[in-house]
Amino acid sequence: MSELRFVRLGFGAEAVDYEEAWQEQRRVHAARLADEIPDTCLLLEHTPVFTAGRRTDPSERPVDGTPVVDVDRGGKITWHGPGQLVGYPILKLPRPVDVIAHVRRLEEAMIRTCADFGLETTRIEGRSGAWVLGDTVGRPGKDLGGLSLDFDAQTEDDEYDPRLRGPEYAPSNAGQRGEDRKIGAIGVRVAKGVTMHGFALNCDPDNTWFDRIVPCGIRDAGVTSLSNELGHDVPVTDVLPVMEKHLSEVLESSEPLPRAV
Repeated sequence: MSELRFVRLGFGAEAVDYEEAWQEQRRVHAARLADEIPDTCLLLEHTPVFTAGRRTDPSERPVDGTPVVDVDRGGKITWHGPGQLVGYPILKLPRPVDVIAHVRRLEEAMIRTCADFGLETTRIEGRSGAWVLGDTVGRPGKDLGGLSLDFDAQTEDDEYDPRLRGPEYAPSNAGQRGEDRKIGAIGVRVAKGVTMHGFALNCDPDNTWFDRIVPCGIRDAGVTSLSNELGHDVPVTDVLPVMEKHLSEVLESSEPLPRAV
């Protein structure tokens, strides 16, 4: 791909409303499709908002009736807000279009960024994003390797909702219980070979926002942040230039082919 252009839309006190950023995405997408601009990545913080992708189930939405913005990306429901670095890469993908490869490149950028701050993250098969793996310390039984699963999750109970079991079961407390925890989420859309939406990396947000929903539709894992895992504040402004560096590395490494006739 050609050199990636970064546009910093707003951070901190200038955090961007989701609908405003979505409109800007559509404008940039149209311009990129027409070859009026190069590949572009919008970077920003949002004011607090829940957004739901096309596969979101009703049971995953906020139990308190908090409004949700329904969007045209893949994935399920998530939260965006202060302390979270959000990126919307608007790129012409290499042909033939490989959406999974695009997702893997975004994961790689987040994994490399976390590594630069001293945090090891990884992928989990069947689940997009960047993850911190839970440990097995204090868990009974023989360690058979691999990931530990909760076989008493009660998910077959029609009245079961993990958000109603109290704060000790909330996604934001996952690091205290040893579950795998998601630090970076991805939800994308590709229209006419050009990407929209993107990733969100938790730097130092208030993760209790996630307790109102079933984040990304995943009931047996939680959420975390760089600050939570490292034990000190890691603000978005510190992460921003590191993320730009790694996005450039992974997104400029593939050349698009001519459109097939």
